[in-house]
Amino acid sequence: MAVQHLHEDLNGHDLGGRHLDAVHFDHCELRGADLSDASTLGAVFTSCDLTNADLSGSTHDGSAFTNCRLVGARLSTATFRGCKLTGSDLTQALLLGMSIDGGDWSYVNLRGAALQKHDLSGLRLAYADLSAADLTGANLQGADLTAAVLSQTILCDTNLLDTRLDGVALSAARVDGVRLDLAGAVRLAESLGAVIS
Repeated sequence: MAVQHLHEDLNGHDLGGRHLDAVHFDHCELRGADLSDASTLGAVFTSCDLTNADLSGSTHDGSAFTNCRLVGARLSTATFRGCKLTGSDLTQALLLGMSIDGGDWSYVNLRGAALQKHDLSGLRLAYADLSAADLTGANLQGADLTAAVLSQTILCDTNLLDTRLDGVALSAARVDGVRLDLAGAVRLAESLGAVIS
């Protein structure tokens, strides 16, 4: 399959329902573009601007959105399977019904994100900014939250079993009814100033 490389201004462009397999978008302008119900397989978006783009209902398998701007993008009911979103900014994005199956979302900006009841199990979120995000009822079992920022993050009834929490200040989050294994409980106690002997 030939790889197609695009370096274009596609602001407001209609890509809805398109199959974008093995396409490389490099520094493309896709502000307000329509990618609803589109599908990607092994596609790569590098440093693209997808501000206010519509990705609702889209499906992405093994694709990458690295260092992309997805501010205000509509990701409702979008599906990401094994995707890489390292360094991307998803502030103010609409995430209702979004589905994530593994992948690497390290260094993403999800500040203030509404992620209630989302299944984020096994997801790599190292160094992610989850400040003021609402993770009520979310499943983060087996996820990697190494050095993630959880300032004022809501962790109510959140599943953190087997979650990597190295370098995480759980004391900065709102914790209530969270599920923890022994290592997580120790991390929480230490973040609250307890000395474990």
